[in-house]
Amino acid sequence: MEEKELIAGLRAKDRKTVDYLYDNYSRALFTVISRIITDQEIAEEVFHDAFIKITKKIDSYDESKGRLYTWMANICRNSAIDRTRSKEFSQDSKTNTIDDYVYGLEGSSGTEEFTDGLGVKELMENLNLEQRFVIECMYFKGYTHSEISEEFDIPLGTVKSRIRAALVVLKKKLDKI
Repeated sequence: MEEKELIAGLRAKDRKTVDYLYDNYSRALFTVISRIITDQEIAEEVFHDAFIKITKKIDSYDESKGRLYTWMANICRNSAIDRTRSKEFSQDSKTNTIDDYVYGLEGSSGTEEFTDGLGVKELMENLNLEQRFVIECMYFKGYTHSEISEEFDIPLGTVKSRIRAALVVLKKKLDKI
């Protein structure tokens, strides 16, 4: 299904289109969330809420600002980050061991293989080490610009410059695809 058809079907609240969206995008969108939230149950809850938000807020999607997948991934990412900042999440995480965080992504979620299928690793190889680092922190670990700056002792302006430069490189690469 072409992106324009998908958007039109979602705006028309067509059930088959919603099913198509779930069948073809859910794994990639769940991957975005599970990179930030390693607890499988919480990640599934966040995904469910984010998917509903995507289908209900499709009218707010502006095609001139970017592709549909990027818009959906940002909703998922922001939902995951919001959840990690919630009081409930921070209280639950106080009882988890460090192993939950260190080894959480190595579980049987299957996200690593799917990320490879999307070509994310190949795209990231186009970035220099500094750019790759800030993009990984921001998009895969859920850090804000300020948090990257504070946590890794990098000036905030430098963090923003690296992100901007990385996005330019990635956009050029994606435009060629």
